[in-house]
Amino acid sequence: MQIFNYIVEIKKFVEEVKNDGKTVGFVPTMGALHEGHLSLVQASLKQTDITIVSIFVNPTQFNDLSDLKNYPRDFEADKKMLEQAGCSIIFNPSVSEMYPEPDKREFDFNGIDTRMEGAHRQGHFNGVAQVVSKLFDAVPANKAYFGLKDFQQVAIIKKLTQILNINIEIAPCKIVRESDGLAMSSRNQLLTKEHREGASIIYSVLKEAQLNYLKMSIKEIQKKVVGEINKSPLFEVEYFELINRNTLLSVKEKETGDSTIGCIAVWAGKVRLIDNIIFNF
Repeated sequence: MQIFNYIVEIKKFVEEVKNDGKTVGFVPTMGALHEGHLSLVQASLKQTDITIVSIFVNPTQFNDLSDLKNYPRDFEADKKMLEQAGCSIIFNPSVSEMYPEPDKREFDFNGIDTRMEGAHRQGHFNGVAQVVSKLFDAVPANKAYFGLKDFQQVAIIKKLTQILNINIEIAPCKIVRESDGLAMSSRNQLLTKEHREGASIIYSVLKEAQLNYLKMSIKEIQKKVVGEINKSPLFEVEYFELINRNTLLSVKEKETGDSTIGCIAVWAGKVRLIDNIIFNF
């Protein structure tokens, strides 16, 4: 296992590998790894010659300091998981390495960052853009892998590469779920036993709405999803929106094909969970 802590070292390593004609895959993470992360690693291992995983809990994308403080961290467990998955290169920088001075850059994403997650987590996507741009500079890979559970984030990152003219292919990967349907997330570790046992309601309600998509209007779908989840005293929907997957704008009428995505955020006690599902006909 090779562990790099400094930008100059990992950047030199990547440049040497690429000069040798090898392709590099990059999986940026905040640690607390699970099977969802490992699916990204496996995709990179299959499609590129060298796979690098970064582990860095980025402070600038947390609008809640208690959330940053409580975010799960276990580097040794992460390292073991990556070794078993066949990945042997980790980039594990410190906060001071990534931010030797405050990053005051502000990005304009033409409004796709101000809805859904952006509306409820002020400054979140600007922080994501700051760290991802820094990571792409440190690890100038050929392809970068991101999970589609964070659907809006993937769209933001694609836009970021256009804004900054970063020559890297963004490879979105499908959501990986627990056996009961809950989307895998590092935050699942923070759920109480009661919340974890009931959290499957999120996907089951989304799935039911997907199956009944042709029978109901957009407003009826939204009302039913929110109402069904909010029936439980354990959960509270923060938002549920049906959007066009290409524009991220709200869908007023049903669209043919698979262009409509239902995105949701739910509070499970003090833990915030997100998920999404494709609606099509």
